[in-house]
Amino acid sequence: MKIAILALQGAFEEHRQMLLKLGVESFFVRNAADWERPKDGLIIPGGESTTILKLLNDLSLYDAVRNEILAGLPVFGTCAGLIMLDSKHLNTMNIQVKRNAYGRQLGSFYHEGKFDGIDRNIPMTFIRAPYIESVGNRVEILSVVDGNIVAARQDNQVVTAFHPELNEDTAVHEYFLKMI
Repeated sequence: MKIAILALQGAFEEHRQMLLKLGVESFFVRNAADWERPKDGLIIPGGESTTILKLLNDLSLYDAVRNEILAGLPVFGTCAGLIMLDSKHLNTMNIQVKRNAYGRQLGSFYHEGKFDGIDRNIPMTFIRAPYIESVGNRVEILSVVDGNIVAARQDNQVVTAFHPELNEDTAVHEYFLKMI
């Protein structure tokens, strides 16, 4: 198995370390040539969604990434990666997202909570995090914290508002890998 990690901005190295811990090969996508490499899945990390979107367009990656996700490439988006898959960005998931929902950096927090498909509470680190305001057809809610949707799945796509790559627990990455 080989996972592509969008490495335009954000916590891409942390995702690579999680995959290494699980014995899974990965590579960074920084340009169109990288994107052409064979891959079994894609991780879109946290960062700044406006910057990621601009770089996807500037590097002529937007259509290629979107089309491959729509064709069935499994994708895991965290924080800004969640935003990137919503109806206003790549438009591959039937979700509406509230950006920076918990406020500025000082609104960041840690929580341990339930995640459907994982049989125990998992650590959740929220940093200037979004949440999902509403879901549409075929979207399964996987986790809710304080009444807000913070993880969801639609077909081959899974998203979290939190950063599982910033903790030692590999459960969410394992969940994604089982989708492949």
